[in-house]
Amino acid sequence: MTGEQRASEPPGAGAVPQAGGLPFHASMLAAARAAAQVAALLAALLGGLSLAGWILDVDGLKRILPGAGTSMKANTAVAVVALGLSVFLVARRPLGTGAAGRTVPGRGAPGPPSGGTTGSSRATLITARAAASLTLLIGGLTGLEYLTGAGFGIDELLFEDDTAGVATGKPGLMSPNTAAGLVLGGSASLLASLPRARAWTSQVPGLALLALGMLRLYGALYSVPELERFGAYTGMALHTAIALVLLGTALFLVRPDEGPAGLLMNSGTTGALGRRLFVTVLVVPPLLGWAVLAGEDEGLFGARLGTALLVAGHVAVFMTVVLASAVVGRRVEEAHARAEWQVRQNELLQAFMDHTPAEVFIKDLEGRFLAVNTTFEADTGLTREQVLGLRDADVLPPDLARQARAADLAMLARGAPMQREELMRLPDGERDVLSSLFPLYDTDGKPYAVCGVITDISERVAAQREVQRARRRFLSLLESAPDATLILDGDGTIVMANAQVERVFGLVPDDLAGHDVGRLVPPGRRRRHSALLSAYLRLPDPRPTVVDRDLYGRRPDGSEFPVEVSVSRLQAEQQTLVVLSVRDITERRLAEAARAERAEQHRHIAYTLQHSLMGEPPRLPYLPSAHRYLASVQDPGVGGDWFDVIPLGGRRTGVIIGDVMGRGLEAASVMGQLRAAAHALARTGASPGALMTALDTFVGDLPDQLVTCVYLVMDQDADKVTLCSAGHLPVIALPPDGAAHQLRSPVGVPLGVNDATSGWVPFEEATQPLPPGSTLVLYTDGLVEKPGTDIEVQIGVLSRTLERVLKGAPVDRELLDRAADLLIATLLPDPDAHDDDVTLLMISVPGPEAEEGTRG
Repeated sequence: MTGEQRASEPPGAGAVPQAGGLPFHASMLAAARAAAQVAALLAALLGGLSLAGWILDVDGLKRILPGAGTSMKANTAVAVVALGLSVFLVARRPLGTGAAGRTVPGRGAPGPPSGGTTGSSRATLITARAAASLTLLIGGLTGLEYLTGAGFGIDELLFEDDTAGVATGKPGLMSPNTAAGLVLGGSASLLASLPRARAWTSQVPGLALLALGMLRLYGALYSVPELERFGAYTGMALHTAIALVLLGTALFLVRPDEGPAGLLMNSGTTGALGRRLFVTVLVVPPLLGWAVLAGEDEGLFGARLGTALLVAGHVAVFMTVVLASAVVGRRVEEAHARAEWQVRQNELLQAFMDHTPAEVFIKDLEGRFLAVNTTFEADTGLTREQVLGLRDADVLPPDLARQARAADLAMLARGAPMQREELMRLPDGERDVLSSLFPLYDTDGKPYAVCGVITDISERVAAQREVQRARRRFLSLLESAPDATLILDGDGTIVMANAQVERVFGLVPDDLAGHDVGRLVPPGRRRRHSALLSAYLRLPDPRPTVVDRDLYGRRPDGSEFPVEVSVSRLQAEQQTLVVLSVRDITERRLAEAARAERAEQHRHIAYTLQHSLMGEPPRLPYLPSAHRYLASVQDPGVGGDWFDVIPLGGRRTGVIIGDVMGRGLEAASVMGQLRAAAHALARTGASPGALMTALDTFVGDLPDQLVTCVYLVMDQDADKVTLCSAGHLPVIALPPDGAAHQLRSPVGVPLGVNDATSGWVPFEEATQPLPPGSTLVLYTDGLVEKPGTDIEVQIGVLSRTLERVLKGAPVDRELLDRAADLLIATLLPDPDAHDDDVTLLMISVPGPEAEEGTRG
């Protein structure tokens, strides 16, 4: 709801919005509360009549209805009276209050000024709780008697019972279903009086109490005595059932604006449909059941036909209810759509006002605020709720209120919009504003409101006063700049220059004014410099830019020197100016050249060290191979990748590849040590698992080192390969007659992870077949790791590329070299930009024909 609606709507009109978001009509809520009080009083009256029968010993009052059978026990009568009184007192509290009578903001009647409780409300609350506790005590003790078989002496505490049935043998003992109902009712009444208890905690027990009473009434209506009692125990009296129904209804309606009752009582579609369905469910099934049973008792039809008629009746009734509810829902939807359209129009108006940077307000002809925007709230320091419905004198300082009211009356007397500049004194200080006032007319052309728009022009007024001071500050800033600063017009003509120009270019600033900036550029470079300046000025929104590549200045003696130029645009009144800050970077260029030369020398030394540490693996005539190593482009260009091919005697060959985590000389040093250790261990005939265990011990002695590694032993006589992996990437195998795949092997932890004090993870090895004609590919993570790409996807690309190059072709060293180049080109499209070491090793196991050729 917009501010205008809230201010103009009369109090209490329409639906009352509640905290749960459901709309309620005040009259409907009042009717529900009145019904709860009447039901509670009627229940108390039934209990009182029965209690009077026990006091006066009038059997007719004990049973209420002649021939009604079971009488209401004395304890039951006392509990019913107490519970009826308790529910009646709870139902008298105002809506939206807690148990202590405090009013929730925005709901119900206002509480006492202190925020506490009045003496009468406190006494009422204590009485209601005491009565509910008495009911709960009577029902609870009776229930314990049934559960334990004990007698607590409460059944004939008040009166001697001469109405007990022979079957029970316990005079004065109420029925167990009555005791259960009293426990439910007493608990519900207590919960309804608690300050923070949810509404459903009392409404759900109330519905259960209603169901217990209805069950007994159904027994009487359908002549089913089994619904009157549980087994051989005392049955519930008929008027007790009526009292329980009344009390359950009252408990459900005590708080009709909350919980399940709120769903039925609200004025929206939910309430309209819910009430019809609820009443239908309570009334129609019992009546249809009674009619069917009556027809069967009269012999009009049998049980099967009666059941069919019962179902058909239910279908017909509920179909009628559904159609009627649909009609109601449609009407509600149409009304809701119209209301939504009106609310949307008001929301659009309010949104337009809130997004206007100026203060916007609407007042009626009496000066009461109907709507304000967020800027008005921010400037006045008052919220919308604090302003709407009030006059200028209630909201603004006295002087400002009189000034505003006089302006409104003057505009209304004139009958035309007014606009003027004025000085406004606000709580946060004085402001220069542009005030616009105009009337709003109704459909008859009569003014009904005043709309005002107040724009803060303090900045504009202050800016005009600041212009001269800004000019002086600008000149001072220009002269204090450390670089030569030139200000050009749009044609490249020098308008102004500072004193630093003489130090950089050797020219007096006054001699440059009116000359083209090309005078300061070497003749052979003027065309390029002019093109760069023109391109900058053609940009739709040029931002400050620094250019230091291939730009040169010129001194009067003809000498040239490299410069760095910072370019920016300056809008001065109606003219666009360009500001150039020029710095001589001759010394910087010399320093950069020297650094580049030293960096290249260091990189060459590091690269040489890397290759010397890695060594050159032997080329075995019986085992074609190809390898590639690409150093990282990051300084110092040396890392921890290595590989080795180790002859083990006969036709057995060891192959190892590893990667020391990190980069630089330390990683390369560790790599060299590991390569030497692995080579020596392999020559001793150590198995892959034993070699990996020994290397892990070696790495564990090095501080803060982590290494991934895989070692495999190829046995060409047995056509198999045994391998062990320490956290390394999988080995790719391409058999002569199959697809490229990963060699399956248990992947252990990287070297250096095991800790003897916290457990040791063993390194397991695995043996896989290696048919002649197969090709193995070993690599480090630099080949397949790519930002933004899954490493498994890159390994898949490697496998498919390998198949495309080598599948079905006799493999030799030349083909392996071409395949290695293709893999590098495919997985590293820009090798000059990679930031990690890359190692690739490809080994082919010759087939029978190749082996014969090798032997020959």
